[in-house]
Amino acid sequence: MQNQTSYTIEEVAQLLKVSKLTIYDLVKKGELPVFKVGRQMRLASEDLDAYIAKHRMNSNQEQKTIIISGQDMALDILGKHIEARLGYKVLRSHEGSFNGLLAMYQGNSDIASLHMYDGDTTAYNLPYIRKVFVSHRYILLRLLTRKAGFYVAKGNPLHITSIADLQGDVRLVNREKGSGIRTLLDELLRTHGISQTHVAGYGQEEKDHISVALAVASGAADVGLGIEKTARLVDVDFVPIIEESYDIVLLKNDGNEALISTVQEILNDAAFQQEIHAIGGYDVSQMGTVVFETI
Repeated sequence: MQNQTSYTIEEVAQLLKVSKLTIYDLVKKGELPVFKVGRQMRLASEDLDAYIAKHRMNSNQEQKTIIISGQDMALDILGKHIEARLGYKVLRSHEGSFNGLLAMYQGNSDIASLHMYDGDTTAYNLPYIRKVFVSHRYILLRLLTRKAGFYVAKGNPLHITSIADLQGDVRLVNREKGSGIRTLLDELLRTHGISQTHVAGYGQEEKDHISVALAVASGAADVGLGIEKTARLVDVDFVPIIEESYDIVLLKNDGNEALISTVQEILNDAAFQQEIHAIGGYDVSQMGTVVFETI
């Protein structure tokens, strides 16, 4: 490149291995300065070198990557908005609530979502976060609220309406250990004095709401716990038992200010709230609320 003083558009396209249309577009946007010799546009070699240097990525300029843990599709949408605003690459981990919290504690997650019910306080999430992040600074933000309850066969032939109805011959399909719904079930059983051994199918586990609902729809199980939105996608009835808080937690440290600020802006954006509300089955009236923040 240093032996020539300028290039034609076609030569630049060949050097960069792109089409001439791409180069014309960069010229139009003002990213590549050109000059004319007669009717021909040319690009100075030093300007081309400057453009390449500006867009070259080295180890110190690599795109920042963050990880969001959790399974809800609202997190996928949140990730896309973070990418658009900050230019970060967002990866998704589909760990359950407790495992996502542990991943953050171990430095393997940047945003952890959780919906974990505590039977002693009847509160969601904060009792567990306080136990895990004893010496960490963090902020807990409300993402949404949604109904959790029982998936049952159409018409609810076994008349399942409460946790006490899971005893006897009723066949349960459970969620995996560490998931928010598994925590809800375990806490309800504990606070109602019901042994896990009295619940048929307690050890039968599935990894997501859809799989649980499908097991009920197919007759492989009589009941499972999940969220209302999934019941609308599968041919099962839904019996609500609780309004659960689905929150996200971020650690407060020197490198996280921009991410925390951006996430708060997104959650409080009316357009984003409407996008999540349009999915159905979500209450976004508390979205963006600071549930708890350490000093």
